[in-house]
Parts: sequence; C-alpha cells; structure tokens
Amino acid sequence: MSEIPWWGLPLVAVVFALAGAATALLVTARNEHVRSQRKRTRRWYEERKDAYVALLAVFERNTYRLRSAYDSGDKPASGLAYVDEAAPALMRVRLLASGPVRSAALAVHVLLQKLHGEMNPASVSGVQPQTHFRELLTQVPLVIQQFEEAVRVELRIDVEAPAGSELSNGEVRGRARQLLRR
Repeated sequence: MSEIPWWGLPLVAVVFALAGAATALLVTARNEHVRSQRKRTRRWYEERKDAYVALLAVFERNTYRLRSAYDSGDKPASGLAYVDEAAPALMRVRLLASGPVRSAALAVHVLLQKLHGEMNPASVSGVQPQTHFRELLTQVPLVIQQFEEAVRVELRIDVEAPAGSELSNGEVRGRARQLLRR
C-alpha cells in the first residue's frame, strides 16, 4: 500500500484550490486597476482635447470676424461681446491646462482683447490706427500657432508619420506593394 496518509490528497487539493482562487483574485484585481488607469488616462486626454479645440474654435471665429470687419471697414465688436463668447472656453483651459498651455492661451486672449477693446489701435500715439490694427491682426495666427504647439507638446501629439510606415517617405506605391505581398 501507499505511504501517503488518507488526508494528504484532500489537503493537497484544498491548497491548490486556494492558490488558484488567490491567483484568479490577484489577476482580476490587476486587470481592473489597469482598466481604470486606462479609462482615467483616456478621460484626461479627452477633457483637455475638447477644451483646447473649443478654445481654438473661439479664437478662429473671432480672428475671422476681426479680419472681415477690418476688410469691410467696420468697427470690431466690443470687447465685452468677445469676452462673453471666449470666457467659458478659456476658463476650462485655465482649469485643465498645464502652465505653458495656459500661458499660450492667455497670450492669444490678451491679443484678441486688445483688438476688440478700448485699447484698440486708436489709443497708440504716433502710429496710424489702421496700420497698428493690421499689424496686431497679423500677429494673431502666430500666437495661435504657439498655443497649438504647446497643446501638441502637452497631449504628446506627433505630427510626423510613424516610423516604418510605407507612406512616410512619400512612396505612394508602397501601399500597393504591401497589399500584393499578402
């Protein structure tokens, strides 16, 4: 007969059952943690992206309005109308953004406020108002571009095609070759 005691086999089965249950519990907990981290990261990215896009849209709308008002010879809208439109989007960015993005957004905002408000070019001495207004208006896209660059850095948006992409080097026929190889 075997020298294993009668209670040995049930004890080994219980130990392995408990070890299996503990392993399953640990794997499930780890997967939940990874899933919640991924959700949190995705939400972080989406919140900021939505806030930045909304603010960029406000800036573009106002730049277009200023340009069209200047081209038609009309006076730009009041500074209060601009602030009423821009404030909600700007507040979201101020709450969510990092320092460089917040600074770049405020730089665009201040420039657009100058173009809308009381500090409009008429108050600058020694410079013709139309010339000063046009110079400030041409600076808006450059300052918006700095804001966009700060957003790209914060959100880690890469503007280059991924390495190894068959179309990254401009070869259009690479896609057809890849399909033929399959």
